[in-house]
Amino acid sequence: MTSTDTHAGTTTGATGNAAPSAVVPTRGARFTGAAANYIDERTSISGLVKEVGRKIFPDHWSFMLGEVALYSFVVILLSGTFLTFFFEASMVPVEYDGSYVPLKGIEMSAAMASSLDISFDIRGGLLMRQVHHWAALLFVASIGLHMLRVFFTGAYRKPREINWLIGFVLFILAMAEGFTGYSLPDDLLSGNGLRIIDGMVKGIPVAGTWVSYLLFGGEFPGTEIISRLYVLHILILPAILVAALGVHLLLLIINKHTQFAGPGKTNDNVVGAPIMPVFAAKAGGFFFIVFGVIVLIAATVTINPIWNYGPYDPSPVSAGTQPDWYIGFADGALRLVPPGLEFVIFGFTVSMNILIPLVGLGLFIAVVAFYPFIEAWMTGDKREHHIADRPRNAPTRTAIGAAGVTFYAVLWAAASSDLIATHFYVSIESVIHTLQALLFIAPVVAYQVTKRVCLALQKKDREIALHGFESGRIVRLPGGEYIEVHEQLDDYERWKLVSYNEYKPLMIRPDANGKISVLQRVRGGLSTWFFEDRISPVTSTDIERSHDSSH
Repeated sequence: MTSTDTHAGTTTGATGNAAPSAVVPTRGARFTGAAANYIDERTSISGLVKEVGRKIFPDHWSFMLGEVALYSFVVILLSGTFLTFFFEASMVPVEYDGSYVPLKGIEMSAAMASSLDISFDIRGGLLMRQVHHWAALLFVASIGLHMLRVFFTGAYRKPREINWLIGFVLFILAMAEGFTGYSLPDDLLSGNGLRIIDGMVKGIPVAGTWVSYLLFGGEFPGTEIISRLYVLHILILPAILVAALGVHLLLLIINKHTQFAGPGKTNDNVVGAPIMPVFAAKAGGFFFIVFGVIVLIAATVTINPIWNYGPYDPSPVSAGTQPDWYIGFADGALRLVPPGLEFVIFGFTVSMNILIPLVGLGLFIAVVAFYPFIEAWMTGDKREHHIADRPRNAPTRTAIGAAGVTFYAVLWAAASSDLIATHFYVSIESVIHTLQALLFIAPVVAYQVTKRVCLALQKKDREIALHGFESGRIVRLPGGEYIEVHEQLDDYERWKLVSYNEYKPLMIRPDANGKISVLQRVRGGLSTWFFEDRISPVTSTDIERSHDSSH
């Protein structure tokens, strides 16, 4: 005899034991499963999800800088969508009649008036404006820090050179997005920034004037610049940025992450957490942390108060105008050029005080963008690299990076030369002359100091790997001698100190005709310069000899 308990969903036998019955899926579960099968049969997305979900992400904190950039970009898109509903990208003159009394009745562009309305009359508008601006600043800063981490650890080497180039393009696009964004309100600050751009464009011989007319829709300030910047800001640049970001992430999945050396970590064995479910859960929480921090800053710290600046008027001259920090290096380059570098040729005025910064910054940007290919050519290194270097173990590269950062920092400081003069009560001429000297001296000093520090740290690591670290315990030997006992490192700590390769300069050999070309000689000289100062890594034989001598 059997009895069926329809309520419990179990079948009870003669012995009274309950056997589970088949679980009947609900209508919602059946619909979800059917939809998932429908999509998977037509896209095979389950294979992609399974493959991506198995990817391992290293657990080192420095890899979170790229995540901060990605999450701040998402915040930019969300807050920018809100602002798009209320901003009017037009330079048509209107009379302001909003809630901000000091500007009531003042003639301004429709763009400026709508920006004020967003700030004072749209509920949550000012918060969204500031969230958008702070997220943009964090976006550029996190990309910059992420690229510095990649550079100083050598993570741009084969097979990731293309991804470095795409990441650098993302950095340039982020700066362009920021510039077009803070130029949209048509306030006094943004107008001054546009006037600088107009001057730089017009400084280009022959074509500069025509390009300026095309960009501004006539003589500065023109009538079309805001609408054209608006199209760039919300359509063209974001589309290129999203596409480049997608390719960047795709190459990241294909090439895998780099990781720092350690036991069990090899080129083919990435140690960390898989995307699904561990990393995905952590990433989701980290996104809300980033979002929350941005909103907290936006709610408590004012940024870009356009109501204090007022609408743009090209007639008065404003002092103390500062661009957003990431554009400061270009402004500083213009300020550091000596005066009187203009001459007329064939009826055209050639402004070297404009062309020198344009060409100089262009070369600097090109060297940074193509540095992985330049280093690979100098060193002749064609191997794949998946283990990140400790910066001290690549002293020349680290010194080059320090020199580049110093060069950028001097240009960045020069953008505030007027504020430095007024705040520290010194003449503007002395500030400019000091920064001009530092532009050439400081990178050289930074290079030399950084390289010496890296070599000293390598020597220290070698000493610790061979003899251990000082324990502070003094022991008297039977012969009466006092020595300090050294504690030996464990395998993991010793691995970090000794696990790196020694690279040597290229051997330049004659070609089939028995000749060495000039290009080969240059390459050999650069390779020698890159590797001339180096500390050989500790070998297992060295460690055994050290232990034998200590015993």
